[in-house]
Amino acid sequence: MIFTRMSESSFRLNRRVVPLTGSDSRESLLRWLRRERLTGTKEGCGDGDCGACTVALVERDSDGRAHFRAVNACLLPMGMLAGREVLTVEALAEEGTLHPVQQALVDCAGSQCGYCTPGFAMSLFAGWYAGEFDDHVIEGNLCRCTGYAPIRRAAAQLAAMPRASDRFSALLDAASTAPAGEPPHDTPGCMALSPPPRTAESRGEGGPPFHRPSTLAEAFALKTTHPQAIWFCGGTDLGVALSRGQSVASAFIAVDRLTELHTLDVRADAVRIGAGVPLSRLERELAGVFPALDRMLPWFAARQVKNRATLGGNLGSASPIGDLLPWLLAHGAIIEVAGPRGARELPVDGYFQAYRKTARADDELIVAVRVPRLAGPQAAYKVAKRQTDDISIVAAVYALILGDDGRVERARLAYGGVAAIPLRARRTEDFLLGRALDATTVAQACALLRAEFTPLDDHRASADYRRELCAALFAKFVEEGVT
Repeated sequence: MIFTRMSESSFRLNRRVVPLTGSDSRESLLRWLRRERLTGTKEGCGDGDCGACTVALVERDSDGRAHFRAVNACLLPMGMLAGREVLTVEALAEEGTLHPVQQALVDCAGSQCGYCTPGFAMSLFAGWYAGEFDDHVIEGNLCRCTGYAPIRRAAAQLAAMPRASDRFSALLDAASTAPAGEPPHDTPGCMALSPPPRTAESRGEGGPPFHRPSTLAEAFALKTTHPQAIWFCGGTDLGVALSRGQSVASAFIAVDRLTELHTLDVRADAVRIGAGVPLSRLERELAGVFPALDRMLPWFAARQVKNRATLGGNLGSASPIGDLLPWLLAHGAIIEVAGPRGARELPVDGYFQAYRKTARADDELIVAVRVPRLAGPQAAYKVAKRQTDDISIVAAVYALILGDDGRVERARLAYGGVAAIPLRARRTEDFLLGRALDATTVAQACALLRAEFTPLDDHRASADYRRELCAALFAKFVEEGVT
């Protein structure tokens, strides 16, 4: 849940209010910062892959506590920043004294050329105040010269240190207790660098409007008035296009702060996930609920991306390599959509119709997804060129129900990356019913899986390799413990 709103025409940067008037709403925060000579935030890939542009957002969680969230500035357009609170690396040191995160990188020789260092510092900064120091805190940050051992030693040094009671913890305390919709009061000692005065040359042209409704009803009314406007939530997909200067739409309707989209209801039979819930929240709050999700999310993307990416966005973009879509297919999820003409439910089976085309009407918004909780063996696999933070070659999710005699009573084998849409291997599923998973059955199932799909050759992998993966991943699933 987003906390600071302030004015609709300003945001707070390093504890100073900055007007948004005249800013190009399509321009990324990264480009804006560098034009304003806050150049500690570096530009690397511009796609959210390298982490050089990492900054921290102040956000309030469902528990009411405010946290720093590491995000990629290259994927965050200025039109999404109204009322936000942002910290960049320039805010960390004070009066010549390094922040403990910066000092740890110095002590452990965690920097060589230094280009990537501010991004590492901001990822570690957000992780330190959240008490999160697993291996995923800095997995979204690339370093091409230092090597990761010194940086990981810096993280270990920080993990052994108690979080200080400083101006940043005071900021979080103030944000946690302030009434919703109001910014926290300035805290003594929180003065940091502010951007220099803006010049006429740096104001931009305004760009297409970012409408910011406060309720679903307002969102639907805006869509009726502006039918060509497109929904914008986390921005980890559309943000790439905007970062590259592509003309995406004539207007946007920002739905990332709609309370109705941030519900997370865990029940005995199913979990209802609001379409705007960030994936990092699912990783924390649904741990142990869905075994396949637990296995997929660590490989889904970097922490910075998961802090913005949503399940609704994964479904809305309908990419054939969306990593969570096979999981939804394997569980038989129900997608709740709503629009000016009312609400309806769409089974995930049949939702994907063609390449990036779905059963959702253009004026409908994905509100939530209901995912049944299943018994029986479940697992998820992702094969990519890099171990983490990469696009899938093939993603697979399996969910079986076995009888007391070990025979298959229900099978769902779902794949991404093997066709123009995510698909279930229905012929193989039908073959498995009533069979024991012995060596003969698995071999025959693998042969069927090789013929089930017609994937394409592309720069990531050949069609033959993808077909072999479809079979090999299922064999691995059985070998790893299906009994």
